[in-house]
Amino acid sequence: MTTDIDWDHPTDPKPGSWQLDHLRQYVESNGAEGHEWRGTRTLLLTTVGRVSGRPVRTPLIYGEADGRYLLVASKGGAPEHPLWYRNLTAHPEVRIQVGPEVMQGTARTATPEEQRAYWPVMVGEWPAYDEYQAQTDRAIPIVVIEPTRVG
Repeated sequence: MTTDIDWDHPTDPKPGSWQLDHLRQYVESNGAEGHEWRGTRTLLLTTVGRVSGRPVRTPLIYGEADGRYLLVASKGGAPEHPLWYRNLTAHPEVRIQVGPEVMQGTARTATPEEQRAYWPVMVGEWPAYDEYQAQTDRAIPIVVIEPTRVG
């Protein structure tokens, strides 16, 4: 089985075992059983690698508000943003799988007003986001995905 993880940026570390286990569980269950992870709701985000142009599939904790899907671009207080977020700067069109449902969407960074409104939503999904924010001086962005069609 291939997970289609594409760690195509030379400065990115290889995925940890928990990330691979999480993704493997999600892919093998087709999202139906792997939807819950550590008590959180998880979607599978597919972006396009900036270097390789291949699909990058990443399971991420998400929130929902105003008919949109919300993701937090954090590496636990690390100075750089995660690979999937950097890939969005080149390819904002994404595919997401929420449980068995697959959708196309357009991703963008939340406006300052949305950031303030949506941050409590994301902390409600995973309280560790507040700890991550405390570890860095930069604002950790929230990514807003606007669903465009069902695939």
